[in-house]
Amino acid sequence: MTPDMYMGLVTIHGTIMVFFVLTAGLSGTFSNLLIPLQIGARDMASGFLNMISYWLFFLSSLIMFLSIFVHTGMASAGWTIYPPLSALPQAMSGSGLGMTLWLVSMAIFIASSLMGSLNYIVTVLNLRTKGMKMTRLPLTIWAFLITAVIGVVSFPVLLSAALLLIFDRSFGTSFYLSDIFIQGEVLHYKGGSPILFEHLFWFLGHPEVYIILLPALGITSEVISTNSRKPIFGYRAMIGSIMAIAFLSTVVWGHHMFVTGMNPFLGSVFTFTTLLIAIPSAVKAFNYITTLWKGNLQLNPAMLFSIGMVSTFITGGLTGLILGDSALDINVHDTMFVVAHFHLVMGISALFGMFAGVYHWFPKMYGKMMNKDMGYLHFWITAISAYGVFFPMHFIGLAGLPRRYYSNSAFPMFEDLLHINKVITVFALIGGLAQLIFLANFFFSIGKGKKAVQNPWRGNTLEWTTPVKHMHGNWPGEIPEVHRWAYDYSKTDENGELWGGQDFTPQTLPIRDGEEEF
Repeated sequence: MTPDMYMGLVTIHGTIMVFFVLTAGLSGTFSNLLIPLQIGARDMASGFLNMISYWLFFLSSLIMFLSIFVHTGMASAGWTIYPPLSALPQAMSGSGLGMTLWLVSMAIFIASSLMGSLNYIVTVLNLRTKGMKMTRLPLTIWAFLITAVIGVVSFPVLLSAALLLIFDRSFGTSFYLSDIFIQGEVLHYKGGSPILFEHLFWFLGHPEVYIILLPALGITSEVISTNSRKPIFGYRAMIGSIMAIAFLSTVVWGHHMFVTGMNPFLGSVFTFTTLLIAIPSAVKAFNYITTLWKGNLQLNPAMLFSIGMVSTFITGGLTGLILGDSALDINVHDTMFVVAHFHLVMGISALFGMFAGVYHWFPKMYGKMMNKDMGYLHFWITAISAYGVFFPMHFIGLAGLPRRYYSNSAFPMFEDLLHINKVITVFALIGGLAQLIFLANFFFSIGKGKKAVQNPWRGNTLEWTTPVKHMHGNWPGEIPEVHRWAYDYSKTDENGELWGGQDFTPQTLPIRDGEEEF
């Protein structure tokens, strides 16, 4: 593998995972599946807009995939595509046609994302069934709604950054370029600044972390409450923390830029806002733990992945305290410590939330049950491998090992870290192979899995009142009316007996005499 190929693969890996797998896989897939079902709607507000959003996403994915195979090389400026490598077609082999296709693909992806987000917001606000007040919405819907709002606010800024980059590349403008020399040649660009691009990119880049994370957190809330057989602890605090995270995510982007020559006072402001976001994040973590405490835990694969998500969210978040402090970040910026941090808190946490959602709602998607034993095997190998990869990576980062380097042979001081890199590689390969277990389980269960009953997890939310067999409009006859919130689990009467002799109370069940509503 050549250095150019290595940098290209790093770029495409980051782009596909952040935008096309985690953003689309969580916000796109689960929002479209669950929003109509959980709010009591026949369909999304605009099926036409949904269709356009899907096909634009498909086109964007196709262009990004094809860009890997262009003869001049795939985009190679890192997934953050900083100028001048991304702004000058002649800078390197990966700055040519591959980079142009990357920008076109992302512009189409952003258009798709905006259409989807607007559709989600309108659907949640306008199409809730009778009785479904905002305070009765499941936390999944709150997470999808706020995620869509973040996307509408921040994605247009990335689109503007990409358009200005296209102007610099193709029309001779100088938004991001100034005083550029290539092989002794002085280029004509004057007055631009690559720092401007960083500001525009990270204004989307950091909210993007929560565009990915919030749906996973919402899924985790639903799965943990259902499989603990307990009401979610601090429902209103969870909603407040989602809103606080959404707001704060738009005022912390500067912590990615502490080493750009930023004014130290401005750095202290971004340090303060960054550390402030730890408060709502901690609220969510403690509420998950309190919900689990003394619950009647059903440790199925979905529950294990949700608990694993809470674990990686906490461990990855703790290292964020170091990177969010301008004085400490300088020492580990652009080292493998950063890679370990964001892969744990964003990548692995979001993937665990996605897996939890697939295992939990698979019966609703396909009318079949996934194999539980294969799910357990998938979880344990994946969880151990994830920590096996990213836990040691923190230490080689603290030792100073830089990220995105094809080879460290020019730095003999890092030779002692080579054996740790080998351990990381072994765990990465094992973790990658473990996903074959999931894929085998997924596709086998679609065809040969055990048939699901209507409400296999004994859940309260509306999707479990729909027929097992899919139908247009979701419900035959009238849409059910909602009478209570989504988390009335293990509710007892004045004698301490379970209401109705069961540990769940569907949202469609009217409030009984003498029963207190949440």
